[in-house]
Amino acid sequence: MPPGTSPQTTNPKPGPPKPNSPFTIFDRAVKVAQKDRAASRRPVSADRRSFEGNPGDSSRLTDYVRSALAENVAERLLDIKRPHSTIVEIGSGPGSLRQFLDVSQTKTQRLIMCDSSEKMLYRDQHLDSQAPFEIERRVMDEEFLEFEENSLDCVVSIGSLQWTNDLPGALIQIRRALKPDGVFVGAICGGDTLFELRTSLQLAEQEREGGISARVSPMAESSDMASLLSRAGFNIPTIDVDDVTVSYPSMFELIHDLRDMGESNAIINRRPNLQRDTLLSAAATYQALHGNEDGTIPATFSVIFMVSRQYLCDSSAQG
Repeated sequence: MPPGTSPQTTNPKPGPPKPNSPFTIFDRAVKVAQKDRAASRRPVSADRRSFEGNPGDSSRLTDYVRSALAENVAERLLDIKRPHSTIVEIGSGPGSLRQFLDVSQTKTQRLIMCDSSEKMLYRDQHLDSQAPFEIERRVMDEEFLEFEENSLDCVVSIGSLQWTNDLPGALIQIRRALKPDGVFVGAICGGDTLFELRTSLQLAEQEREGGISARVSPMAESSDMASLLSRAGFNIPTIDVDDVTVSYPSMFELIHDLRDMGESNAIINRRPNLQRDTLLSAAATYQALHGNEDGTIPATFSVIFMVSRQYLCDSSAQG
């Protein structure tokens, strides 16, 4: 879909779900807006009086987590001994997988990148000429995949499915879109992701305001993902978990980077503001409970990696 074309958007209303529909947890329109702003944001100058650089530069500086996930996913693709001439990347953002694909092994000729945020999707379009394969972009909601059944050889998703309201439904759509013997490789932040930030904010809010609110989105567990993949119809799913720990000068730099990643809170009933004294208390609590000896603070991203291949009945097709 070319720039300027409006993607399909979903913004379910808060409240109890309709029969046979998922609970509304995330505001999908807000998540798209967050990624749009991140893709357009320019760095602030040292004196904080003006902007510098190009739109999207702030976002590029915070690609480190997604890049770590993409490198790991690319390695898992190499473990599957078969060519992937066309790969579809769901929730691709500007495209992280293309940096790590070993084309000599995967034989990839085309990469289809899909994301609900048009601005984030086209952020690095000027780098397409450096890729050794064709790149196609489609503005597409992860909850409504526009692919025909049995049409795709390989689907990957890197750090995006945790923001879907209907994760089982998204996995079912991916499985239906895969050809027999197709493969799905995914990475999703779950488990104890940002547990340091979550506990610090909860303790500070309880102390300063007498209650707590949802400041960090709910996360899936590895055991949940295994059952969800089986429920979606994937056979022989493989699940493993890897923790990525990043150090920051303080909690404020962490929050700043999450914003520039487009990964800020998008829970449907979130509180819009955080009081100043609560924020300062949370930063002090974070440092006291989780701080490193050198004065920095750690942030844990607990990543669940998923691999599932739709095996053919003929065992000779397996590799």
